[in-house]
Amino acid sequence: MRRILIINGPNLNLLGKREPSTYGSVSFEDYLDTLRRRYPDIQTDYFQSNIEGVLIDKIQQAGFEVDGIVLNAGAYTHTSIALQDAIRAIPAPVIEVHISNVHARETYRHTSLIAAACRGVICGFGLDSYRLAVEALLSYV
Repeated sequence: MRRILIINGPNLNLLGKREPSTYGSVSFEDYLDTLRRRYPDIQTDYFQSNIEGVLIDKIQQAGFEVDGIVLNAGAYTHTSIALQDAIRAIPAPVIEVHISNVHARETYRHTSLIAAACRGVICGFGLDSYRLAVEALLSYV
């Protein structure tokens, strides 16, 4: 069985409650159930933290165990060279994901410091961005 890890960064624990006009009204846990039902032959694990160092630890640990990582680093996307370094250090392919179209938002969101280390970037398709990332990973693993 193939194994994919979804990692969500800061404030994404509030999905379904936080700015529903931007992020929707569905919690990630509810969406994850839908994703798991859609891909029953894939072990889909999930991890969320608001703390940059904890995210780095998880990437380092899981990046040698899973077949791929879907990463929504939240605001750390735009600030963290350390996350970029962690992604470069592991063999598992990583797909960067954003729920909103970051390029249609504030200019500081237009730059990703992790994109160069990722296999690809998907943004702007709501929670379906995660499904698209899983599809992309399946073509690599």
